[in-house]
Amino acid sequence: MLRRFLLQASAARRRLPNSHFPPPCSASLVPNLLSPNSWRTTLTKPPLNPPLAVDRSGLYNPPEHSHEPNSDSELVKHLKGIIKFRGGPISVAEYMEEVLTNPKAGFYMNRDVFGAGGDFITSPEVSQMFGEMVGVWAMSMWEQMGQPDKVNLVELCPGRGTLMADLLRGASKFKDFTESLHVHMVECSPALQKLQYQKLECADEEVSDGKRTISALAKTPVSWHATLEDVPTGLPSTIIAHEFYDALPVHQFQKAARGWSEKMIGVAEDSTFHFVLSSQPTPATLYLAKRCKWAGNEEIAKLQHIEVCPKAMELTQTIAERIASDGGGALIIDYGLNGVVSDSLQNLLLAIRKHKFVNILDDPGSADLSAYADFASIRHSAEEISGEISVHGPITQSQFLGSLGINFRAEALTQNCTEEQFESPRNGYWQLVGEGEAPFWEGPDEKAPIGMGTRYLAIAIVNKKQGVPVPF
Repeated sequence: MLRRFLLQASAARRRLPNSHFPPPCSASLVPNLLSPNSWRTTLTKPPLNPPLAVDRSGLYNPPEHSHEPNSDSELVKHLKGIIKFRGGPISVAEYMEEVLTNPKAGFYMNRDVFGAGGDFITSPEVSQMFGEMVGVWAMSMWEQMGQPDKVNLVELCPGRGTLMADLLRGASKFKDFTESLHVHMVECSPALQKLQYQKLECADEEVSDGKRTISALAKTPVSWHATLEDVPTGLPSTIIAHEFYDALPVHQFQKAARGWSEKMIGVAEDSTFHFVLSSQPTPATLYLAKRCKWAGNEEIAKLQHIEVCPKAMELTQTIAERIASDGGGALIIDYGLNGVVSDSLQNLLLAIRKHKFVNILDDPGSADLSAYADFASIRHSAEEISGEISVHGPITQSQFLGSLGINFRAEALTQNCTEEQFESPRNGYWQLVGEGEAPFWEGPDEKAPIGMGTRYLAIAIVNKKQGVPVPF
């Protein structure tokens, strides 16, 4: 490339314009491969073929070629390729999205990451009681809708399908409810779609207009979609988003001398990933301004870091628009805060591999990345888009499950248990509604049940015509 430009400059007998070599996004943070000031040409009138002087002091000198094999994974090579193509660092959000959902090497795309043998355990994997209680909520919502004949039951990012399986199994005795349902699983991972198909005990059957899939658990039709927008509209919808918002890509901002600067991810001189600050405003700054407006100056003034999730805002508004037009409600359960999420780099943006926290830049694609859900942002996003919906909560998961009767269900499950059988539902109950380490635990410390009852929050978005949803 250099040789070609020099030949062009020599032939034209004129100075090369600086516009051929745009500066990198952050000159102080990105290797100085091409800098406008590192190229200087001097032309004089005599002789007829004037000499061309080039200052090479600012050029990057690559290391000598090595025949050692490159240990980078395909995803690492892909990320470095994006950064090189852009000429500078990428946002944390783009990094997060590639790491989780890259079609070839994304964390969720080609493996089972849930349960004791995976990387983390979610509430549905802890106990059947969680899915059963969500089923109670869904039936209550159906009754508040007026018991319609047809309802879309939608789950976002259903994991193995355990929550939906427990919901359908528990509700199978209520025929009027289950016969009204068409289950829609919003899942982009082919590997997880197969697991969900098996967990729901699905079978395909021929119908007049082709083929449909039926779950044997409650004789309900089941469909899969890549996005919520693909789910048919026109029917009341009950939407469940459990531990979905925490996986949406986030942008992180840090307060600097020049104001709020977005944290980015670049490649250091030793070829590892590292964090840098953007030298100029980024597109995500618009969402930062909106989030700051919702919070108010007093709250923002105390913060040194802010995290915003544009996709969470947009998804919430899509949900709210659907509920406003078609009726129904949405239940969102996740770990998060009812306020601005801050200090996410140190505390909140986490990578989880084999049930342990690891550095988010360590071996991307091998660990889950998650961030706290911003429940205040969810509320504002929904209320901003439509006056036909109402938002309720958040309340703790312990309050939500307790009000729906999980204690009675736990008693029923343990009523005829042996001492060995009793331990599983008791531990599961504590993990769902308790706080901290179980006081009754007498086994190894590393296996003690840890309560999630106050760490997880629940919020509901419903059509105003249906009143206040249970148990808010």
